[in-house]
Amino acid sequence: MTTNNWAAFEKAEPEFARAVRARFAQYPHHVLATLRKDGSPRVAGLNVDVRGGELWLGMMAGSMKARDLQRDPRFALHTNPGEGETMPDGDVRISGRAVELVDPPELHRYAEETETPHPFHLFHADLTEVVHIGVDGDELVVRSWTPARGLRTLRRGNDDEPAREVTDEDGPDGPENSGTPDTPDTPGTPGTPGTPTA
Repeated sequence: MTTNNWAAFEKAEPEFARAVRARFAQYPHHVLATLRKDGSPRVAGLNVDVRGGELWLGMMAGSMKARDLQRDPRFALHTNPGEGETMPDGDVRISGRAVELVDPPELHRYAEETETPHPFHLFHADLTEVVHIGVDGDELVVRSWTPARGLRTLRRGNDDEPAREVTDEDGPDGPENSGTPDTPDTPGTPGTPGTPTA
């Protein structure tokens, strides 16, 4: 499977990975960004499935987002913001490259486990960045992880002061205070527990 898959992320930062997974689990549908043939972005809804150490993105056979990923595997995934404006658990963004699973026995096994109807496309994610943004008091707390840099936490107030990087010694930064630096930018892919998205 992928080098920087969900299992590698979870092994490197288990607490952060749990918070990210819990945030995705709050809603069934999330937002995926992919790149069209002309390079412009495409945004679509999808389900996200984490199982067997992989972040899975599934979609209906022949869907435009699947074609996008087959042509250019870069994606970005954003959690469903939910109702209201508060987002008490923050929001999460994941960037990476989608790797298509084409082995028929493996596709059949996944379909059996998730009751996914054939035919469908299934991709697993090679992660390049995971970001969680939350609010702690008057500060925005951005936690981001990359395979090369590891986990980083930035805090930024609502004044003109620049964001400051904090470490564990600076004080507790629980999952709800997690975040991401100023920009992760990569388009997204779909995931599927159950029926893949179009």
